[in-house]
Amino acid sequence: MKDTLVARFQSAFAREPEVIARAPGRIEFIGNHTDYNGGTVLGAAIDREVWVGLARRTDGRRRFASESHQEVVDRPFDAMEKAAGAASWINYPLGMLSVMGDSGVAVPEGFDLMVVSNVPSGAGLSSSAALELASGLAFLNLAGAALPRETLVALGRKAENSFVGVPCGILDQGVSGFGRKDSLVHIDCRGPGFEIVPMPEGSHFWVFNTHTKHALVDGLYAARHAECMEAARGIGVGLLVDATAASLAAAETRLSRAAYKRARHVIDEISRVGQATAALRAGDMALVGRLLLASHRSSRTWFENSAPELDFLVDHLEGKKGVYGARLTGGGFGGAVMALTSGAFDAEGVKGIEEAYLEKFGSRPDVIHAHAEDGASLVKEAR
Repeated sequence: MKDTLVARFQSAFAREPEVIARAPGRIEFIGNHTDYNGGTVLGAAIDREVWVGLARRTDGRRRFASESHQEVVDRPFDAMEKAAGAASWINYPLGMLSVMGDSGVAVPEGFDLMVVSNVPSGAGLSSSAALELASGLAFLNLAGAALPRETLVALGRKAENSFVGVPCGILDQGVSGFGRKDSLVHIDCRGPGFEIVPMPEGSHFWVFNTHTKHALVDGLYAARHAECMEAARGIGVGLLVDATAASLAAAETRLSRAAYKRARHVIDEISRVGQATAALRAGDMALVGRLLLASHRSSRTWFENSAPELDFLVDHLEGKKGVYGARLTGGGFGGAVMALTSGAFDAEGVKGIEEAYLEKFGSRPDVIHAHAEDGASLVKEAR
């Protein structure tokens, strides 16, 4: 993708980028909506990436371009209001500039920026966090600054929370930042603390993108966040990570039905993350698969963030040759399903799922055979 980025940059700005950075999308392996509740989560950085090219300007203008948008967005350095409409994609790099500046971190005043990506948008693979981290690394390098990886990840989350307006936890930025080839990232979100969990040899990720609606900013994500916070208050804890099944049962009559259901999912899901981590370390893929299926059913029943398309895929993947388990991945409300398989699940198995989906919904899902890769990095540094 480097060559594509350089060519696009030259076409838009008639020069080459001084800095190039990349950051991967991610699979939420297990731990659905546990991160902002202070719990634990497992995720994998994947071989679908956002690349950012950057070159300084001396006139104080900031120009943002993307291969997927025809118009170049041109702003003065002091215009920090959120963009709307077709230009709203710039809110992710703009948000990084905003929170970095507020934190006293050096940022470039004027620049040309180009983005290319092969992370499918709207699939729950967090192209937004990848764009934040790649932009942040590029901004830092162009400004001659550096930050610990933990700080960069935290700033990415802050940009999404306070500037973009999505009350996400640390999962997306944490996995994109700390990813490791052939491994999962375990995050204790209250720290946060990051740990690498190797994937057992011969395991595979398959992602089935349904192209159904996945718009976290439209309020569904925020509503679930608010219901979780309501549940924590009703139980008498700061975050649901400190609740137990017993304390939830004792508080059930004080909670709205929605708050109870959200808490039931989160408490059980945090337990599943711990069980899955231990099972991965023991190489017990059958147990991992059962936990993935249980996670999806909990998301569908208790968190109510699944969709008919996602349920159909999980139901049809279950029991197929080579499939350990499957679940929705990401915020939900549409998007994608992840299947964990052995090498016995192959093109023939994929075709069977595609054909069944086509017959039911009239279209085919996009299918990605994903591999766990390293996290965000600089590819070319400023001289």
